[in-house]
Amino acid sequence: MDKRVEQRTNTGLDYQTGFGNEFQTEAIPGAVPRGRNSPQKAPFGLYAEIISGTAFTAPRAENKRTWFYRQRPSVVHRPFTQADNKLVRGAPFDGLPANPNQMRWNPPKMPERQTDIIDGLATLCGAGDANGGGGLAVHLYAANASMTDRYFYNADGEFLFVPETGRLSLLTEMGNLEIRPGEIAVVPRGIKYRVELPDGEARGYVAENFGAALTLPNLGPIGSNGLANPRDFKAPVAAYEEREGNFRLSCKFDGFLWDAEIGHSPLDVVGWHGNLTPYKYDLADFMVINTVSFDHCDPSIFTVLTSPSAVPGTANLDFVIFPPRWMVGENTYRPPWFHRNVMAEFMGLITGAYDGREEGFVPGGSSLHNRMSPHGNDAEVYAKASTQKLEPVFLDGTMAFMFETCFAYRPTNFAMETPLLQKNYFETWQGLKKEFKNS
Repeated sequence: MDKRVEQRTNTGLDYQTGFGNEFQTEAIPGAVPRGRNSPQKAPFGLYAEIISGTAFTAPRAENKRTWFYRQRPSVVHRPFTQADNKLVRGAPFDGLPANPNQMRWNPPKMPERQTDIIDGLATLCGAGDANGGGGLAVHLYAANASMTDRYFYNADGEFLFVPETGRLSLLTEMGNLEIRPGEIAVVPRGIKYRVELPDGEARGYVAENFGAALTLPNLGPIGSNGLANPRDFKAPVAAYEEREGNFRLSCKFDGFLWDAEIGHSPLDVVGWHGNLTPYKYDLADFMVINTVSFDHCDPSIFTVLTSPSAVPGTANLDFVIFPPRWMVGENTYRPPWFHRNVMAEFMGLITGAYDGREEGFVPGGSSLHNRMSPHGNDAEVYAKASTQKLEPVFLDGTMAFMFETCFAYRPTNFAMETPLLQKNYFETWQGLKKEFKNS
């Protein structure tokens, strides 16, 4: 028998709003017991199960956990056996040294064979170690098949999905999220899900965060409003699958992929309450704050989400965007300055063009400027920005992003050997000539 029943509290794809909220949601009213009147056994013959995203004794403000009321406990599956990792890598990321060269890649092609999003992952670079509780990995994905009889969870870290082409439908234990290019989604460590492709194929980026869970950055002198607002984040409502058959449960554990046989859908949660949940965000809701005087603001002013490190003000991972915005600086050079940074910067492009690059950096492409590696505008951009008429300009039709980290990224063999690597990237800056005049 292979029967699927999907039930939601309302018709269509529904969401709860807010970031880090203590949510409660039921696909069947009464599925979640309440307080001291809770029965000895959960309602409707369900099993109670808790998933802890932090240590039990983590401070209350940082503690993440959710209670599930599900048809079977998660322990019901066959033993795991190690699977083919394909192009997925964990620490030490093939053992290559961190590379000081500026690097850039063309977009990956869509696969010729039927490939789901997990098989379509390719690790480009990473840093730190999931077991050490810090660092991250950056993956590209290119897929042309939905996960129908396969489910997945990541024991190493949370996944931040950034689509560039095609929608992703994330069917999770806690309900369903659909994201399109221009939106993002985060699936916490340990949450089971499968991914359908409503448009038949999809391509994009994934940041795998080994450190503290992504959260909203502090606003400091900005005050109480600006950047990403909590109300614009959306969490799923309860929805469940009732499905029997021969399925595969895959997981990523300590950098390796593992498979287990499972005779039912693990997305069988009928109700849940807690604050550990997948969520989505529309990047168009970001409230941009930009200069109206001189100089170029630090990219930190565009931070959507941050994973803090043990050093105050220094991120394990910052997710930063460069969205449509006004360029209004007075009598000053407006694009990003030439730059060396103690943080390492991985960039991707979702749509349009990035204002610091005239060519070579296209949607679906990537660049890496590692710790203290100099980078900046190409010669054409510099010449244009140094001479153009300074009037208000709205930079439209663009969306670039950055995965910034305090670690030095280590590239994988795939990253260094793929024909997607632009080996002439260094030529971008060779047209910058000496213009110094001592008078």
